[in-house]
Amino acid sequence: MMRMPDIGPAMPEIVMAVLAMAVLLLDLMVKRKASIALLSILTAGIVAYFVMASSGVTFSGMYIADSYSLFFKLIFLISLVLSILISIRYIELEKLNFGENYRLEKVNFGEYYSLMLFSTLGMMVMASAGDIIVLFLGLELMSLSLYVLAGFFRHDTKSNEASLKYFLLGAFASAFLLYAMSLIYGMTGTTNLNAIAKYIAANGIGHNSVTMLSMMLFVVAFGFKIAAAPFHMWAPDVYEGSPTSITAFMSVGPKAAGFAALGRVFFMAFGDLQIDWAGIIIPIAILTMAVGNILALSQTNIKRMLAYSSIAHAGYALIGIIAGGTEGVASMMNYLFIYAFMNIGAFAIVIMLRTEGFKGEEISDYEGLAKSHPLASALMLIFMFSLTGIPPTAGFVGKFYLFMAAVNAGYTWLAIVAVIFSSISAYFYLRIVMNMYMKEPRQVVKLSTSLATNLALTVTILAVLLIGVLPAGVISMARAAVMGF
Repeated sequence: MMRMPDIGPAMPEIVMAVLAMAVLLLDLMVKRKASIALLSILTAGIVAYFVMASSGVTFSGMYIADSYSLFFKLIFLISLVLSILISIRYIELEKLNFGENYRLEKVNFGEYYSLMLFSTLGMMVMASAGDIIVLFLGLELMSLSLYVLAGFFRHDTKSNEASLKYFLLGAFASAFLLYAMSLIYGMTGTTNLNAIAKYIAANGIGHNSVTMLSMMLFVVAFGFKIAAAPFHMWAPDVYEGSPTSITAFMSVGPKAAGFAALGRVFFMAFGDLQIDWAGIIIPIAILTMAVGNILALSQTNIKRMLAYSSIAHAGYALIGIIAGGTEGVASMMNYLFIYAFMNIGAFAIVIMLRTEGFKGEEISDYEGLAKSHPLASALMLIFMFSLTGIPPTAGFVGKFYLFMAAVNAGYTWLAIVAVIFSSISAYFYLRIVMNMYMKEPRQVVKLSTSLATNLALTVTILAVLLIGVLPAGVISMARAAVMGF
């Protein structure tokens, strides 16, 4: 007699799937799209409640709800809620800027929020995957939703180009992942991560060519998702062409999901081979920091600059994976948690400059902003300081724990390299500050503010400052999550 599996550990994902479909259907009956946005936020809150209550292993070990996945799911839901908040006003402005195109094409924005929910659902599945097939399903659900969201403004050629590039390069990354999965299954006869680890340990096949090749292919696949060099080529164009609110969303959630999957596969399936795969990841981390920081220096578009910034931050977070152990993984998780607030906060300011007939996406558009809008400039200054890693902001705390984990693990030289590249980043972050405070405004633009955007900015700025001053709570939570993992 077949026994029904325990659906308790998977209840947050089940609730998210049901409510995401409900949001999509209600769009047909609700005229005010802001109501759909608020319903989406309520959905995230309900799912967060179930996330906090779920734990255990189900579906024959294929699905794991532990403290590790719980921490990442909180990052996903935080990025989802903040992205929805900054989307409400932005979507209204885009409708105005569409003008006649909007009326002719009858663009419907209702599925926008539903796709964000489905993408977050895919991220949650990735974080809880105890099997590489489940991991692949979550990754594809996340990716397919993002491909559509990147090209959501179909009247915009840049948005179309972003979607097409993301889709084509994402398909290649999926092919690499499938090849890695097929090699592992062919060698071990299983797709379960724990079973793979036991087989490798029992049969001593950790150092053969097939195992090494599969690990390299996994690094390529996940390297694309986290925008690590040299698999980063999609990020600048996709970030620039996508709707700004979606750029903010994909810069945090999918990146965290990629790291969650990376941790699952390499610490569970290949945990005994850390010396081998660390040797693969170290040059990628260094190249990622170099490419992200150096190429950001020449950017004139702030979304492209933040894209290269995102690449550099992936390089920093990889240091936590390389260091390994409780401190290394906890510092990586802590950094991604902090990154969610400071990066979405920066994009919220970019969205505020978007008005009817003015995009505000060039760095030169920020000249003299402090004289016309001192509060917005002060917030942007704090976010830029945090991304640079200047105390007493949360960004400094995140980098400090990452670099200390590397030193304690014996990678002092890698920490020094990261500090050097972090100091380079000060130029392009502080260039925005210099434009705001040391130049005269070219034109005075009225900021596009709303209650939702102000709420998102309040949450992000408080998080950046409070974590910077009182970091113990977050790092303790990350350590506890790793101990459970």
